[in-house]
Amino acid sequence: MTKNIPQHRFNLLTDIADHPMTKKFLSLKAVFHCLLALTWLAGSSEKLHAQGQDFRAAIGNPPIGPVAKGNTLQLPYITWGGDVATFHANGGLKTSSGSIFQKQGLSFDMKAGDDFSQQIKDYMSGKSPFLRGTFRMMGLASEIIGKDPRTKGVVILQMTWSAGDHMVAKKGLRTLSDLKGKTIAIQQAGPHVGMLDDILKTAQLSWSDVQIIWAKDLTGSPDSPAEMLRNNPKVDACFAITPDMLGLCGGVDSTGTGAEGTVEGAHVLVSTAELSRSIADVYVCRKDFFDANRELVDKFVAGYLKGCEELLDLKHAYEEGGSAPYESLLTMAQDIYGKEVIPVLEEGHGLISDCTFALYPGNVNFFTQQGNLTGFENFQESALELAVSQGYAKTKMGLLPSGLDYQSDRFLNYLTKTKMERGERFRAEAVLEEIELLSSGGELDDKTILSFTINFEPNQTAFSAVQYGAEFQRVIESSQRFGNAVIAIRGHSDPTKTLLDLVKAGSQKGILKRSGSSGNYRYSLKGRPLDLEATRDLVSLIEAGSFDGASDHNPRETMQAALNLSKQRSVEVLKAITDYASSKGVEMDASQIQPVGVGIREPFVAKPSNLNEAKQNMRVEFRIIRVPAEATNASDFDF
Repeated sequence: MTKNIPQHRFNLLTDIADHPMTKKFLSLKAVFHCLLALTWLAGSSEKLHAQGQDFRAAIGNPPIGPVAKGNTLQLPYITWGGDVATFHANGGLKTSSGSIFQKQGLSFDMKAGDDFSQQIKDYMSGKSPFLRGTFRMMGLASEIIGKDPRTKGVVILQMTWSAGDHMVAKKGLRTLSDLKGKTIAIQQAGPHVGMLDDILKTAQLSWSDVQIIWAKDLTGSPDSPAEMLRNNPKVDACFAITPDMLGLCGGVDSTGTGAEGTVEGAHVLVSTAELSRSIADVYVCRKDFFDANRELVDKFVAGYLKGCEELLDLKHAYEEGGSAPYESLLTMAQDIYGKEVIPVLEEGHGLISDCTFALYPGNVNFFTQQGNLTGFENFQESALELAVSQGYAKTKMGLLPSGLDYQSDRFLNYLTKTKMERGERFRAEAVLEEIELLSSGGELDDKTILSFTINFEPNQTAFSAVQYGAEFQRVIESSQRFGNAVIAIRGHSDPTKTLLDLVKAGSQKGILKRSGSSGNYRYSLKGRPLDLEATRDLVSLIEAGSFDGASDHNPRETMQAALNLSKQRSVEVLKAITDYASSKGVEMDASQIQPVGVGIREPFVAKPSNLNEAKQNMRVEFRIIRVPAEATNASDFDF
């Protein structure tokens, strides 16, 4: 494969360890997806078709056999930070004396599972009772493993949520809504298929609204999405892992200049840094083995969660001043994955740091909490719908939740991080400051992932779910998918009353002159032309006191009243959304959704000529916005 890698890719890989984005993204999905997706299709790519494929055709019809007998079980792992916790619990690839799993009476022989098709074959034949991958991958494979009741999949553990995947777009695409009619390059049957599905749903687009060019490889060849974006003028956007993203645009917050191999105008449209509930890593167990070995499965799940707890404690110690045990664990991961994957130990630390570990609270939430829009039931529904609608499966064959007793002593008396208290994800004051700063500096659009609006009538202050239920549902679903982004509810007012008071106050003071006829008036302020459609300039003049002092008309007070009313409306909308979510049993993070009053500053129609035009300005706008890390509250896990 290396002979097909363009020279700029070699240059990128040479420099990547020193790039400031490396620690945040590279170790995580870059390595995982590269190995997983490329080897998954190895040996069967010639069978794959243009859009979606029947997994039975891609993988064949593997024989079904009983799980191999013996004291030691084969346990697959993949190249991923969450699997380092499994290495720790097992004491290496083979269960070692004194390890977490050994103390539980378990014995595993861990085998590389980046070749997912081989994982499925081993699972079906009985070599291993386990599958390791992402939830969407399990959904795409559900028809194959579900055709026999013995091999039907039971999802026993959610390990982590992942990050480090990006949709990179060319110049001209600013938000997700701009994707309509555009051409997107994406790896065939790869991990980004589910991410694209989430993106389209968020933008209220369908697969038929975009054109897809399917790439054979994820990275490292001319037949990869990043190279298609680079070389095919018809491609408007692509999905990329972090090394490719860096090569295309230079960073998450950067825009390609055309220099040093970047593509001019290329930028990250959306990333799993914000779309944090799109890719879940899980373990699946065969139904026959699960039924016959329930206690063993309980011990495995509890042992893995214990491994995560200890790993995080070691990680904290390492970050605070160093930890020899943590460095030993990083060395173990380096030995297992190889120095090609983890060239230096700090890269192993980055691999782990990029994981959002679910831990005990996250698993309880994922499998048992009613109304969790990114929990098992909703996740499975969307995964199976995707598999069938896009041709990856012919029929929906669901996976089963484990039904583990999380209140048993196996968990509560064994684990230490079991509190189900959910803290606020964001620092509300910092978020509001960031939104106001972006608005005043004209940079809000650059940080906006998606926006949509609702309109209201003059003097309206109540917003019912009967009238706005569809929009409320969209806000709730967006807040769940985009767990690391904030949603600004921005109230807007019509400027008509302010403009009238401005004209009357200026005329009364003798500083504003009007000429022309009705419908075609022209204005001048102190002898200089004044454009009543130049809202930003008018606001500055009002704030500077240019129209103060008129006896009967005060545009400053009118503008402030409009601002207060717009803030009141945004607060009322937030309350209505919160009440709607509660009625649906959905728990929301109050810090994630912030009401903001904009007033007259951003009208759709700057100088309305009738009521219909004025109504276009009477709106509440919802924006999904990227915010800096300083606006978030740090946490090892976020469920």
